[in-house]
Amino acid sequence: MQLSTETIQVGFIIMSAIAGLMLILLRIRAGKQPTTLRKIIIPPVGMSTGFMMFLAPMTHIPWGWGVAAFGTGLLIFSFPLVVSTRLERIDADIYVRRSKAFIFIMLTLFIIRMALHSVVEQYMSIPQTGAMFYLVAFGMIIPWRLAMVNDYLRLYKLSS
Repeated sequence: MQLSTETIQVGFIIMSAIAGLMLILLRIRAGKQPTTLRKIIIPPVGMSTGFMMFLAPMTHIPWGWGVAAFGTGLLIFSFPLVVSTRLERIDADIYVRRSKAFIFIMLTLFIIRMALHSVVEQYMSIPQTGAMFYLVAFGMIIPWRLAMVNDYLRLYKLSS
């Protein structure tokens, strides 16, 4: 059975929406439990395995496009996450404290991503589009998690 491009796109949108909602719920729930340096570092390390996709020729994109996608995540999309995520010490534990705007920011980033998908898909294949948006997401998570590591270490040293 051959799936049409439209079926794949609708499936992608549905799966992305489910993943986005799960991420929001997990982030809200995570704020109720103390965090550790390990919990901050593991997501980008785990996500880095996604670079394996570039072993498949169908995901190859020009270097300039890849740098632009990574830079967009790094310089634009990470900013709202960095400014809306703070750590705070409560007794001996450190907790992630998110602003009330966190859900709005995540939903806005999701809507922007979906809107850009339809534009980008006009110029490249679906696997290449996935590769581009992976680079945007990876570029977004790195400064966010580095800021969290910085806050964590600062709070940790204050208690020592």
